[in-house]
Amino acid sequence: MDLPTLVTFFSGISFLFFGTACLTTPYMEREFIRYGYDQQRALTGYLQILGGLGLLAGYWAFPPLAAAAAMGLSLMMMVGFGVRLKIRDSFWQSSPAFIYAAINLYLCLYYFGLISHQV
Repeated sequence: MDLPTLVTFFSGISFLFFGTACLTTPYMEREFIRYGYDQQRALTGYLQILGGLGLLAGYWAFPPLAAAAAMGLSLMMMVGFGVRLKIRDSFWQSSPAFIYAAINLYLCLYYFGLISHQV
């Protein structure tokens, strides 16, 4: 299995779990209150699920979908990283958002590269 495939599955499956947790767990409800974004929790959860599904479906069927999903997830995680720093979480506490932003930026560039080579 090559790196883009591995990272696509890792990120896609991760966001299916993160999105579901965001929608269903009391822990994530408390976290979004702590972030000051409790009204955006459901939207965030649904977008994470859609992003994860987009990565996985795009991998198999339509690379532009994977590119768009990766771009959206990368932007979401960049915002999440900024929010964590804004509320004074440490860099260590904020680092998962940064890592997922970087992973999805890599995937976005990879899938856009695939698209440009197919045209």
